[in-house]
Amino acid sequence: MTASPELSTPQLASPDLLRSVFRQHAAGVAVITAQGDHPVGFTATSLNSVAAEPPLISFGVGTSSSSWPVIARAEHIGVHILGDHQQDLAATFARSGADRFAPPTGWRSGPEGVPVLDGVLAWLVCRIINRVPAGDHRIVIAEVVVGDPAGGGRPLLYHQGRFNGLKD
Repeated sequence: MTASPELSTPQLASPDLLRSVFRQHAAGVAVITAQGDHPVGFTATSLNSVAAEPPLISFGVGTSSSSWPVIARAEHIGVHILGDHQQDLAATFARSGADRFAPPTGWRSGPEGVPVLDGVLAWLVCRIINRVPAGDHRIVIAEVVVGDPAGGGRPLLYHQGRFNGLKD
């Protein structure tokens, strides 16, 4: 079999290759929150539904992130599905050194003391059941405790290094 003329030369595995490939993958945008001495949170595009019975989710978090020390000790976390109207909120929670919970971010202390963000499409509070080492990250697996799917709107996506909404 010969290679198609449209294919370029394959590259050996590297962090840059992985980043380049995943820029082609559109992902939903979520914010993960937890409460320590102060609230922490970060933007995540690695959120996954793992199982329906029991209801489990997973996400990745870098061990060098400012949120990791709190996530490493937390019993519960908040998961927030962002709408396409929340690009600024996603950018705030993605920015290193930002005061993520200062105005204009609207939030309240929710179930289990977890910070719950205002105006999201849906949110969950989950109990962490495992933290699995994965390179310079940890894969956090958590069981859903309570949530609200009632927010309205369209989801925010991350593609080609930018936050975007769905197009009809």
